[in-house]
Amino acid sequence: MSAIRSILVHADASAPCATRLQAATRLAEQHVATAAALFAVMPSLLMYPFTIAYTPEAVPLMREFEADRRDRASKLFGQACAKVGATAASKLLWAETTEEPVRAFTRRAFCADLLVLGQPDPAAATAADVPADFVASVLVGSGKPALVLPYVGAPEVIGSVALVAWKASRESARALAASLPLLQRAGKVHVAMWDEDSEAADPGPDLQAYLGAHGVAATLHRNGKATADVGQYLLSMASDLGADLLVMGCYGHSRSREWVLGGATRSVLASMTLPVLMSH
Repeated sequence: MSAIRSILVHADASAPCATRLQAATRLAEQHVATAAALFAVMPSLLMYPFTIAYTPEAVPLMREFEADRRDRASKLFGQACAKVGATAASKLLWAETTEEPVRAFTRRAFCADLLVLGQPDPAAATAADVPADFVASVLVGSGKPALVLPYVGAPEVIGSVALVAWKASRESARALAASLPLLQRAGKVHVAMWDEDSEAADPGPDLQAYLGAHGVAATLHRNGKATADVGQYLLSMASDLGADLLVMGCYGHSRSREWVLGGATRSVLASMTLPVLMSH
């Protein structure tokens, strides 16, 4: 575990971007960190390559399109800074890139402690601004933990009641370690446990000892062997507990240049209603 000292938030022209910017700013203030917003969207040349090739007169229109997206994102940045106040806003910096967004954001993410990303909304007018697998690609490509916020909105306070999804895996361990600075500030921490090996020793005491050594008292909820609907179960459990933060590993692998996500990861990213801290 390391303290959160640098935060990188993805900025675009979508309405939920304002929520991400505000959340990153508050986190920076709470953890005495710096935060940088990186405006990273798909260049119009990559979005509409054949339009450029066959209609050269479209170039000015494409430039206008890109400028409009940048201006809308910049306006959201200004609104977020105004909402959190001058002191908190001073911790948030602005940066832009014209490169392919996954590559550019991943490269910047290498030097950040925590990423703040947005749940993809396939129905949004800005859905094509980043690849559909942007979140998964950045998580796996950077190896950094990310706080993913739902497009329906996020609470001002994140992590007052936290639910940790645990099973004996590298992904769960990495997510838990990354979340410790947030869990240490939580009022209540719940751990939903699964164990694929019924013959293995109960991991509960070790897990409680580990959390306790970091100043985190947790309530364990044992669930036995994981089932196919773990993702929906977690979201339902989070709602029942009044959780405003879910911590879980991100499971997936690359196949034919596309990310094939694990069932729980895919389910949560599709239906999430609360902020989720994920790590691959």
